[in-house]
Amino acid sequence: MIDPAHNSEQVTRILFQDFPLWMTVSFYIIGLSALAYFGYGCYVEIRKYKRGKEFPTLPEMGAKAWKMVTDVLLHRTLKRRDTSAGKAHMMIFYGFAICFIATSIITLQEDITKPLFGLTFWYGSFYLWFSLTVDIAGLGLICGLLYMMYRRKWLALPKLDYTRPDRSPEDPDFSRMKYKREDWVFLWSLIIIAITGFILEAVRLVWLQADSTVYDYRWWSPVGNVIAEILQGVGMTSDAASTTRMYLWWFHGLIALTFIAVIPRTKIKHVFTAMGSLAVRSDLPIQRLPEVDMDQDKIGYSKLTDFNFKNLLHLDACTKCGRCHEACPANATGYPLSPRDFVLTLRELAEEKLEGKSMPENEEDLRALGTGMNQVRSETLWACRTCAACVEICPVGIEHVPMIVEMRRALIEEGDFDPMLQTALQALHKSGNSFGDNKRKRPNWSKKLDFKIKNAAKEPVDVLWFVGDYASFDPRSQKVSQDFAKILNAAGVDFGILYEKEMSAGNDVRRVGEEGLYQHLVENNIATLEGCEFNRIVTTDPHSFNTLKNEYPEFGGKYDIEHASAMIQRMLSDGTIKLDKEIDATATYHDPCHLGRYNKGYDAPRQALKEMGVELIEMTRSRDNSFCCGAGGGRIWHADPIELEKPSENRAKEAMTLEGVDTLVVNCPKCMTMMEDAVKSTGADKQMVVKELIELVAERMTLDAPEEVEEPAPAPAKEEAPAAEAAAEPAKEENKGGDA
Repeated sequence: MIDPAHNSEQVTRILFQDFPLWMTVSFYIIGLSALAYFGYGCYVEIRKYKRGKEFPTLPEMGAKAWKMVTDVLLHRTLKRRDTSAGKAHMMIFYGFAICFIATSIITLQEDITKPLFGLTFWYGSFYLWFSLTVDIAGLGLICGLLYMMYRRKWLALPKLDYTRPDRSPEDPDFSRMKYKREDWVFLWSLIIIAITGFILEAVRLVWLQADSTVYDYRWWSPVGNVIAEILQGVGMTSDAASTTRMYLWWFHGLIALTFIAVIPRTKIKHVFTAMGSLAVRSDLPIQRLPEVDMDQDKIGYSKLTDFNFKNLLHLDACTKCGRCHEACPANATGYPLSPRDFVLTLRELAEEKLEGKSMPENEEDLRALGTGMNQVRSETLWACRTCAACVEICPVGIEHVPMIVEMRRALIEEGDFDPMLQTALQALHKSGNSFGDNKRKRPNWSKKLDFKIKNAAKEPVDVLWFVGDYASFDPRSQKVSQDFAKILNAAGVDFGILYEKEMSAGNDVRRVGEEGLYQHLVENNIATLEGCEFNRIVTTDPHSFNTLKNEYPEFGGKYDIEHASAMIQRMLSDGTIKLDKEIDATATYHDPCHLGRYNKGYDAPRQALKEMGVELIEMTRSRDNSFCCGAGGGRIWHADPIELEKPSENRAKEAMTLEGVDTLVVNCPKCMTMMEDAVKSTGADKQMVVKELIELVAERMTLDAPEEVEEPAPAPAKEEAPAAEAAAEPAKEENKGGDA
């Protein structure tokens, strides 16, 4: 590797070769100043985070560090649903990291080991492999940056368009051009640093072409050598290269030092904040919302200092990649919400209010809710379906939904919410269900069966079926409940229901921000369940399934619980369910958010369809990328504006594009309500029918069709927006007002 005629210690690169002393001193002064500015920027950012609540201890952060490290090194989160961007980012990340490490190695020798201990190692074989590695890394960095430029400029992806859906052009904070400028400055700065580094390497080779300890090993710097050959080919001499090298050295060095200095103040800080955000993310960020002490004076987030350290770190971690913006059903259908813009709005407010030496004395100046500059508007928060598509796809672990819910809690405290939501919440508080029906009517659907369902509140059962509000009161869902009861009965399952003792599980109550009512429902349900004797719980409602499984344990309610689709699939597989009839159906399956994205319940319903002989054709947006029906987060208790497309209609149109599909299979009572309406309003009912998975099983079992149940009066929440005023009247016992 090293020519025997050469001293291996001379096969190296002299850092300040031919520099006068004043230049070397000047470089160190500038370098230390850049590091000092970098350090002060970091201090300002950390001070900002500490002005929020609950600054972490190192052990709390360290517990999640390993997962963060593996996510970063493997780029798991970045490659999902945008493989090209993920690979390009990996080239940039590793190219930058290797070049940074290389610079650190040089600094280690020149500024620490050599002056303090006389120890040098940057020569000989180590230096040659070092040079080759850095050349490859730098080339990868440039290739990744060029692709990102191409992607941003020529592909013109909609998710990289920063037009805000929550502001009008006349609003002073409508324009996000500063982010576009920042993106391009970031890309050009890095690519100029990388390219000038290669040119500097090439100029050095031309300058020292007479030195065999340099020129004989030029192919260990392959990119630099190719450029050197070109420079020599156009006539560059050794003397010209010497002069050029001096100017280029300073140009390259000053840009690199400036880049380092401004890291905490620019987009570049995401290199660190993204890793921090991934390290502190919750294990169940969407499944289990933060508990609230109901005895405290104030609930929810209304001002910046209500946000905790993690929230503020999340705001700075956002890279504006647009994946959450693209996945959001509210944004896709014209509602004033983009998860990205929600985060950026709060980031801008935090930069304005929390980064100064002192915070505003007037707490109103810290207010995050409102219609002012960089404040989040209530209509933005209420547009959210809490489907968690944003949280699930975010490559840097931002938890949008918990922050939105915390701000909704403040809106609930202030009384800033839709009258129709008020009606539903009043009904829930009075009767334990969002329909406003007397609780004695909860089991009425079961009276039409030709067998008696056990009362689990009074006698032991193996399986306790937590039915849920929609499955109990909604006429369409009642038929599905009757089918499920018949399936369990035919399969010989020892099961029972709670009859009038059951109350709403409260999942959506919590997600609209009514924590007090949620805890009231939880306490009552847990008290009821504690008095029952059962082995496991099953529910046909994914919303109830989620909160019973993930949130009730924090209140002392720990149960073995599964969704009906998993139970059905298991009984189909082991032969407990006997199928007697063939069905000819070509179906597509709509993943409910609370079963799929929240709890990874993707496979059981699909396997059940397969075992029933149903041909399944997947929609483009399926499994973790499934598109919300629009019912979640309490939106089923709101009227949708007539002029806007509903998320369920958007989903129905997607299903219509699948050739040959005659059945849209759902697996949730709320999805049933939303998708049946959408299929009718879009004209898709001429092509397909909406069926519950349970109904398909019942058809295969040739179970008798359930008798019709007396339907309640039309629900006000299904009326269009003008009816909202009437819906604001307090719920009365005879008002069936929960069918949103």
